[in-house]
Amino acid sequence: MALTRSGSWRSVIVAKEAIAFGQRTFAAAAGKSKKGSKGAASDAPKASILSKEVKSTTVVGANILKDGTDPKIMPDSEYPDWLWHLLDKRPALSELRRKNIETLPYEDLKRFVKLDNRALIKENNSIKAKN
Repeated sequence: MALTRSGSWRSVIVAKEAIAFGQRTFAAAAGKSKKGSKGAASDAPKASILSKEVKSTTVVGANILKDGTDPKIMPDSEYPDWLWHLLDKRPALSELRRKNIETLPYEDLKRFVKLDNRALIKENNSIKAKN
């Protein structure tokens, strides 16, 4: 192996090590073990090490602090009222357009304006993209 003036000894050493070890190999695929197990044992669900009492009284995995503990589950009366309405189904734009705007509650009116503006922006962007 000839060494040119612009080359370095480091590249020569790295090249020799690559030749000495032969062809590069890749790590085993995720989920497959090297020792001939067929995956039957690893596919089985793992038994939880937490007791049922701990699972029912704490929110496991919700701790974000290094020295903190998982928060305890409180009774429903301890949580704010708005929390229970987060998953309520809200009306879609087509449904809001069918209703009389003047009789809509304030929250629905805000939602209508937001969704209508979003639809107009999308329409304008598609028109600009075609031109």
